[in-house]
Amino acid sequence: MNVLTRTARWTGGAYLALAVLGGLGFLLVRPLAAADPGYARLGIALELGVVVTQALAAVGFFALFRRDRPVEAFAVATFGMGNAVAVLGSAAMLTAALAVSSDPGLAAGADSAALLRLVADAFWTVGAVFFGLWLIPMGWFAVATGRMPRTLGWILVAGGVGYVVNAVLSAALPGTAAPIADLLVIPATAGELWMIGYLLVVGIRRSHSPRTAARLAEAAAR
Repeated sequence: MNVLTRTARWTGGAYLALAVLGGLGFLLVRPLAAADPGYARLGIALELGVVVTQALAAVGFFALFRRDRPVEAFAVATFGMGNAVAVLGSAAMLTAALAVSSDPGLAAGADSAALLRLVADAFWTVGAVFFGLWLIPMGWFAVATGRMPRTLGWILVAGGVGYVVNAVLSAALPGTAAPIADLLVIPATAGELWMIGYLLVVGIRRSHSPRTAARLAEAAAR
């Protein structure tokens, strides 16, 4: 197994852990956290796990892409770290909410905790911009290099754009655009699952000759 294949496998592992921790924390634990301190602590731990795995995946993609497409490598790493910082902000708000709600000396503790949880939700809403943005250069790498299936690349690009639009609609028109916003993230979900599976099972294709790579880049730019 060569170095790039090993890098692809651990990047896929980090991406899989990110997906699992994010799903457990945001979809299952988070709705229960407001009423139960135990779930609140578990939710904070899961969000910090998301931060760590997101950062590891961002570094992994940078290492995987930098030789062939340094701009895409830098973009994926930067946007991935941006998303990690957004989730870190949410975890900080939830940590503060738990501390405030547990302090009997704060008369307005419940109201303050609710406000902090609302801010934590807002971090996830607007932070989705970064999660959408990191999919676009990730997909473009596959399209331009042929190191991964080009169809996968186009799905990731479309999913990234959809994720960004979803974030804008969710923040600017909360509730009113929910049905449309939910549809926009379907390509992203399909592309991410495919990418995780591809990294873990296949890794990355062998590089093309410079002439073939140039033709692929030219075709992608049309």
